[in-house]
Parts: sequence; C-alpha cells; structure tokens
Amino acid sequence: MSAEWDDALHRARTHAPFLSDLLGREEDIAALLARGEAEAALKLALARGDPDVGVRLRRQRRALALVLGVGDLAGAFPLSRVMAELSGFADRALDTAMRDAVGARVPDYDVWGDAPIGMVALALGKQGAGELNYSSDIDPILLYDPQTIPRRDRDEPAEAAQMAARRLVQTMGSATAEGYVLRVDLRLRPASEVSPLAISYDAALTHYESSALAWERAAFIRARSASGDVAAGERFLHAIRSFVWRKSLDFGAIDEISRLVRRIRESYDGPPRPGPGYDLKRGRGGIREVEFYAQTHQLIHGGRIPELRVRGTRHALDALAQAGIIGAADANELGESYDRLRVIEHRLQMVRDRQTHALPATQEEMDNVARLDGLADGAALVAELDDVTTKVAERFDHLLEMHGGKAQPAASAPAHLAQLGFDEPAALAERIAGWKDGRVKSLRSDAALAAFAEIEPALLAALAGAPLPERAITRWEQMLARLPSAFNLFKLLAARPGLLDTLARVLALSPALADALARRSDLLDALIDRTAFALPPSVEALKREYHADAPNYERLLDRVRREVSERRFALGVQLIDHAHDPLEIAAGLSRTAEAAIDVLAGAAADNFAEEHGRIKGGQLVVLGFGRLGGGVLTHASDLDLVYLFTGDYAAESRGRRPLGATQYFNRLAQRVSAALSVPTAEGALYEVDTRLRPSGAQGLLAVSTDSFARYQREQAWTWEHMALMRARVLHGPPEAPEVLAGFVRELVAMKRDPAALKGAVLEMRAEMARHKPPAGPLDVKLLRGGLVDLEFLTHYLQLREGGGPDGAFLDPHLRAAVAALAGAGLVSGDLVAAQDLLTRLLVSLRLVAPDGMELPEAARGVLVANCLEADCQEEDGWDALLAALDKARHAVAQAWAKTFDETLEL
Repeated sequence: MSAEWDDALHRARTHAPFLSDLLGREEDIAALLARGEAEAALKLALARGDPDVGVRLRRQRRALALVLGVGDLAGAFPLSRVMAELSGFADRALDTAMRDAVGARVPDYDVWGDAPIGMVALALGKQGAGELNYSSDIDPILLYDPQTIPRRDRDEPAEAAQMAARRLVQTMGSATAEGYVLRVDLRLRPASEVSPLAISYDAALTHYESSALAWERAAFIRARSASGDVAAGERFLHAIRSFVWRKSLDFGAIDEISRLVRRIRESYDGPPRPGPGYDLKRGRGGIREVEFYAQTHQLIHGGRIPELRVRGTRHALDALAQAGIIGAADANELGESYDRLRVIEHRLQMVRDRQTHALPATQEEMDNVARLDGLADGAALVAELDDVTTKVAERFDHLLEMHGGKAQPAASAPAHLAQLGFDEPAALAERIAGWKDGRVKSLRSDAALAAFAEIEPALLAALAGAPLPERAITRWEQMLARLPSAFNLFKLLAARPGLLDTLARVLALSPALADALARRSDLLDALIDRTAFALPPSVEALKREYHADAPNYERLLDRVRREVSERRFALGVQLIDHAHDPLEIAAGLSRTAEAAIDVLAGAAADNFAEEHGRIKGGQLVVLGFGRLGGGVLTHASDLDLVYLFTGDYAAESRGRRPLGATQYFNRLAQRVSAALSVPTAEGALYEVDTRLRPSGAQGLLAVSTDSFARYQREQAWTWEHMALMRARVLHGPPEAPEVLAGFVRELVAMKRDPAALKGAVLEMRAEMARHKPPAGPLDVKLLRGGLVDLEFLTHYLQLREGGGPDGAFLDPHLRAAVAALAGAGLVSGDLVAAQDLLTRLLVSLRLVAPDGMELPEAARGVLVANCLEADCQEEDGWDALLAALDKARHAVAQAWAKTFDETLEL
C-alpha cells in the first residue's frame, strides 16, 4: 500500500464515521482501495446489483461514496473527477428510477430497451453542471410527452405522468435500511406552487415563452437533458434557447438580475468570516458567490457570445476570461478558490453523510474536519478559508457595485428584520425572498417588483410595529398570494405612506378585513380621504349614492357591491381605531345594508318586469329580522329576510311571459336574494337567510301579506312571534311599515296563557343551550346572562304585556324596547347599560375574533377602547372590562330570575 492510500484510509477511519462504517461494510471495495486500485474499486462499486431497483441504486450510491471519498483523500481523484462521477451516477440513477416508474403500470412495455418512454429529466443546478457534491439534492424538471408516454388504456397521459413522477421521487429519496439514493427537489419546475410534478412539453414551453422569470433564466444556464428520453429533452432545451440566451437584454431583466445578485449577500445571516458556523455555500465569499458571479456575466453576455454558453463554473470562468469579459487573473483566482471551497465542502459532508455546508460549531469538530483534509488543526483551516473567501468577496463586491448594490450592506436582511423586532428573522428573510422569486403571481412582473422595492422598508417597519407582527406579516403574505396584481396597491402605499400603519393594524387585528383586502386591495383607496372616517349618511342618501353611475342592472349590481364593500371596510377600520362608538358602527352597517336591500330589490323588480310585466296592485315587501331588523349589524351578520307580497294572490302579471301572483313573487324573491348574495366581478355582497319565513325552509319563499298574517295568528310558534318583535319593513309600498306595525300590535295584544308562554320560552332557551353552547368565555351572545338571554327576556315581556300601552314596548330596536320596559318598572334600568356593553362587545369581537375562541393579547386593547369609558383605559383596562362584562351578565341574570323565577348558572 502506498503512503497516500495508507494516509487516506487512516484519515477516513479516524475522522469520518460515515466512511469508516462503509469500509467495514464494503470489505471487497476496501481491499481494492488498500491496494490503491482506485479504478477497479470504482468499477466494482457501480456493478453492485439487486433485482429491486431501489435496493440496487442505494447499494451503488453507498459504494460509490466510499470509493470517491477515499480516492479523493488519497489524491487519486481530482475534484473534477469526483463531481463528474457523482453527477453521472445521478443521471443514471434518475434514468433507472424513471424507467422503473413508467414501466410499473405497463409491465408489457419494454422500458429498458430503445423505445421512447415519453419522459425526460432536465438536470438543473449542480447536476446540470456536472458539479454534484457528496450530499447534494438534485433539482430536475420532469417533462412528459402525452403522445408517447406508456400508459394503460384507462389512464390519461397526465395521470400516468404524475403516478410515474411520484414513484420516481419515492424510489430515489425515501430512506430505507439500505439508505437513500438522492433527495429529489422538484420546486424549480414551472409554477411549482400549483403545477403537477411532471409537466407536458407544450405546457412547459408555453411557460418559458410567456411567463418565466429572470431566476428561471439563471437556472437554465446549467440545464442539461440527463435522463429518460434524452434526445427529446435536448430538443426542448433547443426550443427555449432564445428564452435563456437573449441577444439584447432588456433593462427590466438587468434589474431583476441585480436583485438576484444582491439577494445572495443580503439573505445570509451567518458569521461574516470563516469560523464556527460559517456557511461555505451561502456565506460572504462562498461557493454561491463564485457561481453567481459566473452566471450573471453569462446571462448578460451569453446571448451575443455563444462561447459563453457552458455549464460548469470553472468552464464558465475560463470562457469569460477568453472572451475578455473578465480578467484572466480574476478567472484563475475565482476558479481556484471555487475548487478549494468545494473540496472543503466535501470534507464536511464525508464526516456523517449530511447535506451541510457550515463549518462545525465546536473547536473539536473543526479540528476533526481539518485533519480529515490533512491540515494540522481547525485554526489552519480557518486561516486558509479566510484568505480564499476574501478573494471571492472582493470580486463579488465589485459585481454588486456594478449592479447598484452595496459591497458591504449595513445589515443583512435577517439582521435588519431582527433590528425591527421580528422573531426568527432568518426564516422570515427567506419567506420575503420567496415572495420575489416568482412564486407569488402578483410579484412576477418587473414593474410590480420595482414598485414593491419602493415600499418594502416602510412596509416591514409598519408590520413590525403592528400589534401582532407575525400575524400581520402572515396575512400580508396570504393577501399577496391571492391578489392577481398588486402593482396599484404598491403604488398607492408609496403615494400614501400613512396608510401603511393602518394596513398593518388591519392585517394584525381583523381576519375579516384582511380577507376583504385579499379579495380587493383597492379597498384601501377608500381610506385616502378623511371622510372615510365619517359614519354612513342616511339610508336615503346612501340609496342615491348606490344609484349613481349605474346605467343598467348589471352595472348596478357591481356598483352596490363596490360601495357596500368600501363602506363596510371603512367601518371596520373605524372600529379598530375606535373612531366611533361600536353602537354607531353597528347602526352604520345596518343603514349600509338597508339601502342596498331597497335599491337592489327595486332594481330586481324592474328587471323582472321587463320580461314578465307587473301585477296590478301587487308589490314585493321585504322584511328584515334579527340584528338587521334591530338596526345593529356586525361585520359577520347575515341578512335575515322574509319576503311578502301585497295584492290579490290570484292575479296575473301583464307581460311577454305572464305569471300568476304566487309564482311571480316567489321568482322575484329569488331574484332579489341572488342580487344580494351572488358574486359578480366585484365580489359577493351578503349571505341571505330566509329560514324565518312561514313554515321555515319547507315553506314558500314569498307569501301574500294576508297569508302571512293568517299564519302568524293561527299556526306560528311562540319563537316566531318573538322573532317578529324585531321585524322591520326594508322595501315595499309606503304604507307597508305602518301596516306591519299595526299587525304586530294586534298580534301581541291577543290573549295568551301566561304559564304556557313562560313554559314555551324557557323550553326554547334550554333547548338552545343544549345544542348551541357558548364557543368560549367571550361568547357574549350565547353565554348565560348574555345577549340571547336578554333578547328572550325582552321578547317574552313584550308578548306577556301585550306590547304595553299603545304598543309602547314594541320598538324593533332592542335597546329602545329594553329602555321602555325599564321605564315601566318591568326590568331594572341597569339592563340598558348591560345591553349596550354586550352589544359593543359583540360588534367588536365579530371583527377581531370572529370564531369567538381566540382573542390575541393585542386585540384586547381594541375591546377595552371600544367598550369602556376613556378613564378606564389603563393597564388594568382588560380586568376592568371583564369586571364590567361580569356585572352586565349578573344584571341580565337578576332580571331573568325576577321574571322567570329561574336562576341562571353564570
């Protein structure tokens, strides 16, 4: 045995547990290596066999790692040979796994022969360049030909391709008792966030011809048809050659390349100089900077100089020097530095077969890696790397300066995020970088990226200053992902930077408003003018606004949706900023909805009449129930509607397609519900609930006013009479409100059995408590002593007292009804204040914690500000609010006990 091989085996056994273990397992190869027979050992390693493809490839990979590792240490295999052998094995393994995967579902097809298999793997990254390291992932793009991929008769080509791709990834990457082959990362494929694992040739070609990004161009510099139908892959690469190699590079592409270059440096948050934890790949002066130095020059000049279209990093540097693009000394220094960095990278990975690029954290481990390389100790390794990385960093600094960057930024992206106060800044920096690498559709254009760069510093500062920074940035990310285009949003924020803080608070504190922005980012436009913080005007004024600039029915549907969305969004921001009392916000939300209902019901009736005519003496009536009837909507409220119609139910319309009255108004009611709920180009409007109509979901959608009155007198349940206490006419003939009020007074004045009424109310509330328990300790609606109990109590007293003298207790607004009952001495005056607090809490909670379960710490401040007097808003404000809530519930419970002679368990 030669001294070189003796020393290499000693270092392997002493300093690399992975290689030491393999030497014990692969005794025949170890014997060849001990005699210095490197080529014979390599041949034997690649001849490892087994009938099972996965087992065979794992054994070959394991044996190959041993031969190349020890051969590398002995100096028998230079770096270029090591990388070429690893890359060649990856090509063959990928080819074998692909053929096995394609053939698994068509066993009669000879996938191992010369017939086409209809799939190809394009090798990108280090595999494409022939520069794989010991523990590299591979980053192929899998393409298939729908015409030639072997498949069963019942399989669609795309289905067959996806099944083969999944099996290929499993064969290559899954860890078994035999180890693994290679980890396969398919995220470099076109539109990886939405696309299948394998993509048809035509779909991929369309992507690269129309919507690919600069980073994808950079990725294809090293692309190579590696496995499967290699000839088909080569034809594909030839077809997209003009996408990669442009003779004239546009300024937008140059700007994008500049951003990519700067991100190499800015995204790194490790030690700036070699030492414990320094990353050989990503660190300043590291491997990636050499690779990108070469690739950037190739992208810029390769379209005009074909000789630059080479794959390997050393080859590219030499070609650039030969063409006079960079100096020969630069090419040589960078090339030698690259080789040395790659060798040390291999040493790190030989130790335990881990995909690592970072120097060890401890001195003992650093010394171990150094001695595996043949150096005296870790200090010698660090000193050498310091010299190497300095040479690389100087040249990369120059590249940065050429493209508008700073050679030594004041802080890396993670460091800057840490200064802003974000948790896990390194991970967040990667996320932010991901927004800009083409995965987010709204940030794919050069214009959008440039506009985003303009606001990014101020945006991040605003998000960091939000009450819940992590939640704010996550919702911003979700919003970006859902927006088809964000250019106008970025420009708006650049022009109105004061909106950034408002945006951050909205994203942090309100899921509903964040979702609304994700659907329509232009809602922020409504906040530019301070009039956005005024409450909505009267219903009549709102109706005039809704009708403006709406020449036809379709335009009106869009117009109302746009106006209502802006009003609701502005009211939500007002609630978060405590611009108005939540009771006023709730009333404003109700006016906004009432105007929309009246306008759209009228427009739907006119549109319906164009085809079916009108019914003489008949008109649709729309009643609002629940919170809508009571005029206190929240941001989460549905519209509880009941449709009636006036006139003769036996009448018939006069139009091109006449209808009987019942069918006419039922179809018209459907049209109105659709006008209020079906999404248009401007989105959705409201959810409509019509289950309070006579006979519920089983009944007709619209009934005549006479039928409705008869049903209420003769068939309705007690709960339906209670619901009627908050009914209001929102659309109909002018006399309808007074007609309804008169009917309600008459109905309530009917003689009732007090005991039966009381029993029915208590049974209904107990049944609700069993089937709809409170969602959490802040569910002020369903908690005992909460709003539902207060509503039951109020409606029971309204019915029991026959509406009071001259219907004094029958106001559909709950607060007014409670006040009237208190004025008559039927309940305590404390109940009015309890109703106000519970309603304020409900309105606020529906915006900041719609599920009623989770209330972030920061959202508590919104509730305290909205629900307590100003002098209570101190550090103990939350405790004061909980105490006030407890007091309100006890007031309701005391009234309940007095009225029903039943104790509530709070």
